[in-house]
Amino acid sequence: MKIKVGIVGGAGYTAGELLRILLHHEYAELGAIVSSSNAGNPIYQVHDDLVGETDLVFASELAGDEDVVFLCLGHGNSKDWLTQHELPETTHIIDLSNDFRLEADAEFEGREFVYGLPELNRSRIQQAQSIANPGCFATAIQLALLPLAQAGKLTDDVHVSAITGSTGAGQSLSETVHFSWRTNNVSIYKPFTHQHLGEIGESLAQLQPQLDSAMHFIPYRGNFTRGIFASVYTPSDLTQEEARELYQQFYADAPFTTVSDKEIHLKQVVNTNKCLLHVQKFGKQLLITSVIDNLVKGASGQAVQNMNLLFGLPETTGLGLKAGLF
Repeated sequence: MKIKVGIVGGAGYTAGELLRILLHHEYAELGAIVSSSNAGNPIYQVHDDLVGETDLVFASELAGDEDVVFLCLGHGNSKDWLTQHELPETTHIIDLSNDFRLEADAEFEGREFVYGLPELNRSRIQQAQSIANPGCFATAIQLALLPLAQAGKLTDDVHVSAITGSTGAGQSLSETVHFSWRTNNVSIYKPFTHQHLGEIGESLAQLQPQLDSAMHFIPYRGNFTRGIFASVYTPSDLTQEEARELYQQFYADAPFTTVSDKEIHLKQVVNTNKCLLHVQKFGKQLLITSVIDNLVKGASGQAVQNMNLLFGLPETTGLGLKAGLF
């Protein structure tokens, strides 16, 4: 079986990661890679890590026979694109923007978008027509909190401090992604108001319906290109041993999420679809650290994981990626 794949918004970072993964996916057949500004140009001229990997060129439109289409468009643009382009009902959509992640936006022009966090919604994803891929910060933070929510143990305010690499801002140039600004520098942005808070809250409430704890989230811009390191802490009556056992049981069948006995760091997950978690207790505070690659588990790798589930494949297919530790 080959899955015919189309990508819309083919010139950005997430599309580049999708291509890197799907070119070596044994069941994927790449079709149209749509980029209105690059149509007719070789893909490797934009994604130059793919020199020698493919002779595909960018297209101006989809072929129309795709089994699945990945939308790698900016936030707010996926709805506009779907309004202007009618896809067959049989074509699955995996959207990497935030347009369909919240329950209020999940139905659009006859399609229902399932929130695509496999560790939370695996069975729903397997039956879905379309997928709303989670946000990168949201993925790291939710994976740090889901076991507590399922056990009804989120009973106090949750505090989150998380730092992300410059690729989290996308490929478009802005003041805060220029090398001279970003290097040797750290800054906060969108404190307490980050757009991923909505999807995090809905996922936690799915497991703990009476949840009324507040979440206080401070995001940081890091002076590196990729990865997210999140520190999440909340008062808890669990001992450290009880908490670790709770997390290990929750993720026992999750092939990409591992609870580590040792402290964790970013280089363990960069270029992989892994999430590593570490659980510690300090007085009354339970501290969960969570690390992912924002472009892989936080975006394109998770999108391929969702594609695998949609088409009945082992969710690890094509995602045996190795971290560059040194």
